[in-house]
Amino acid sequence: MESLPLDLASLLASWLRELRGQRKSEHTWRSYQAAVQSFLAFCAEQDIPAELTKTNVLGWLGAQGANQTSTVRLRLTAIKLFARWLAEAEGFDPDPVLAVKAPKMDQPSVPDLSENELRRMLKACDGAELRDKRDKAMLVLLAETGLRAAELLALDVTDIDLDGCVAHVRRGKGGKGRRVRFSVGAAAILDRYVRARHRAVSHPAQGPLWVSSRGRLTYTGMASTLKSRAKDAGVVGFHVHRLRHSAAVRWLRSGGSEAGLLAHAGWTSNAMISRYVKAASEQLAGEEFDRLDLGIKEL
Repeated sequence: MESLPLDLASLLASWLRELRGQRKSEHTWRSYQAAVQSFLAFCAEQDIPAELTKTNVLGWLGAQGANQTSTVRLRLTAIKLFARWLAEAEGFDPDPVLAVKAPKMDQPSVPDLSENELRRMLKACDGAELRDKRDKAMLVLLAETGLRAAELLALDVTDIDLDGCVAHVRRGKGGKGRRVRFSVGAAAILDRYVRARHRAVSHPAQGPLWVSSRGRLTYTGMASTLKSRAKDAGVVGFHVHRLRHSAAVRWLRSGGSEAGLLAHAGWTSNAMISRYVKAASEQLAGEEFDRLDLGIKEL
């Protein structure tokens, strides 16, 4: 007897429950959810059966033209992980889906923030309110440590050692933890925020480090408030990831080693670091060109 097609929408809910049980971050399982829902929406729009076939996946990929290559690759990875899970849970044959090749990754230039732009954004956070002190502390910590947004937001107040100038990332990408150093100047800025936080929360010795009026600060809240600071500072095209990029470029431009940056930023291979090395090298080359005064002089 021919087997009935899988109910992918219902099975998606089961997969997400299992991901939560595996303690995947909310950002991770939401991105996986969005990928499968995008595929199901494509099937509905095309009026084709919602079946995980190679043909359907290729058609869905072809309809992703408006998205960045990195987004498309992430979504395809999620679809393949879903197919692997279906193989284990429902006896699904994942091989045709796994054979679909991801589009080649673009290598766009991600501009870092100049020291002047960073100073202007920090200046835009001057003020006596909790939000002012919080935003300044987040900016300086991101710019010095290069923490991922999810890593920053997951910090509890007990994860910050102000005397030792160390942030303890308990669960970074891939579930790996690490300790990250920051400067004594950053510690002083963090200390001012922590003292203000202590006066604003019921249990100051515990709980999330970054708080809003609604509790733990969310990614949306963080991105919104920092973009607002960038606008006030006249910084164009700001997004949170530029701070991670800036931290890497500042490290390399100051003579820091690639091995040190690898550990500091929480990378496991040189694949990503090469982009930052390229950006730093280009900046240094430009500065050297100016210093050497290689401009052509007219007679």
